[in-house]
Amino acid sequence: MINFLNKFISRTQNLNHVSKKIIDLSKITSIKKVFDSINNYSTDAEIRYVGGCIRKIIKEEIVDDIDLATNLNPQQVCDALKNNNINFYNTGIEHGTITAVIDDYSFEITSLREDVETDGRHAQVKFSTNWKKDASRRDFTINAIYADVDGNLFDPFDGKDDLEKGIIRFIGNPEQRIKEDYLRILRYFRFFFSYSKKKHEIEIFKLIKKNILGVSNLSKERLIDELKKYFKSNILTKLSKDKYALEIFEIIFPQFKRIKLFSNPNEFAITKIKEGDFIFLLSILIVDGTDNVDYFIYKFNISKKDQKRLKIIDNFYKNKISLKSFNEKNLNKIFYYKGRQSLIDILSYKIFTSKKIDKKILKFIEEFKKKDPPSMPFGAKFLMEKYQIPEGKNLGNKLKNIEEEWVNNNFKLSKKQIEKIVNR
Repeated sequence: MINFLNKFISRTQNLNHVSKKIIDLSKITSIKKVFDSINNYSTDAEIRYVGGCIRKIIKEEIVDDIDLATNLNPQQVCDALKNNNINFYNTGIEHGTITAVIDDYSFEITSLREDVETDGRHAQVKFSTNWKKDASRRDFTINAIYADVDGNLFDPFDGKDDLEKGIIRFIGNPEQRIKEDYLRILRYFRFFFSYSKKKHEIEIFKLIKKNILGVSNLSKERLIDELKKYFKSNILTKLSKDKYALEIFEIIFPQFKRIKLFSNPNEFAITKIKEGDFIFLLSILIVDGTDNVDYFIYKFNISKKDQKRLKIIDNFYKNKISLKSFNEKNLNKIFYYKGRQSLIDILSYKIFTSKKIDKKILKFIEEFKKKDPPSMPFGAKFLMEKYQIPEGKNLGNKLKNIEEEWVNNNFKLSKKQIEKIVNR
C-alpha cells in the first residue's frame, strides 16, 4: 500500500506537449516491449525514462538516445529481458547498467543506485528501490526528471521548472557533487551554455576553480567523450565569449590555442559548427603551425583514423601557404594521394579561419564533393606485357616513376613519356 501511495502522490500528471511526446516516443520505438518486460516482472517492478531524453522532450529537441531507470537490480533486469526474448548485453553491470537491443534500437537500463563511496573519478554503488535516493545522487536538477510510459513525470527537485526558467542547479551540496565526479565541472558548462538564461553564480565558479585540479584524475576517454558532446551541442561560440569558461578550459585543455576563432564565425563556419564534425572542429582549435597537434594526440586517446585526419590538415598548414597551394593542379594531387575527406578538410579549414569567405575555394569544395578520384590507367600488367619488364623491384620502381610523372602532369601521360621513363 505504501509503494502504491508513493507512486501515486509523487507523480505529476503533465497534460501538455511533454506527456504527448513521451507517449509518442513509446509508440515510434520498440521501447514498450522493454517497459512491459520490466513492469510485468513483479507487482512492485517499475521502469521510467530518465535524464537526457526527458530534458530534450521538454525543450523540444531531437531525442537521440534513451536512458531508463528501474527499481529492479541488474540480475532481475537480465531475467526480465530474457523472459521476454529481448536481446541485451552488459554495458556496466557493476554500476547497474544493462543495454537492451530491439529492432536496431539500444536502450540503456540502469538500476536505481546510491553512492557508497566516490573518489572524483569512480563511484562504488549499492542498488536501491528508492527513486528519491537515486535522484539525489544525480548532478543537476534538470537531469533528475523521470517519466513513465504514459508521460507521468516524477520530478523530485523541480528540474522541469528549472529547465523552463533556464536555471542550472546542482542537486544538494554543489562542492560535494563536484568532488563525487570531477567531470561535472565540464558538464556544468555544457548544460549552462545549452539551457541557462541566467549569469554564472560566482560562488559556483569559485567552487569549480577550487576543484579544477581534480579533472586531471579523469580518464582521457571520459574527457574526449564529454568534448564530443560539446561539439555536438553547438555551444562553442557561446563558450568562446565566456570569460569564466575560457579560464577553466585554458587549464583543462591548454592545447585549444585557437578557441577565439569560434567567437565571430563567418557564414561557412556557422554551418560547420552546426554540423558538429568532432575531428574537423578539433582541428580548428589545435592546428596552429606548431607541434600542438602532436601534443594533443600524445595526451588524448583518439583513433588512428582520427589521428591521421588531424595530421593531414596539420601537415598541410605547417608548410608555407601561397596562392599556388590552392590551385587546381595541387588540389588534384592532394585529392589523389590523401582522398576526398582530407581535401575538403583542408579547404574548409581555410574558409573557416578566414574573415572573408573565398568563393573560389568554396566552389572547389562543391566540385570535389562530386568528383571521383583519378585512377591511374597504367598498371604492372601493362608494363610487363608492353615492355617485357619482369616482375620485381625494377618493375615497382618504373611503376612508381610513371605514377609520379602522371600526377605531376595533372593526370595525363603520353606513350612517349612512358617510354622515356621505361628506358631510363
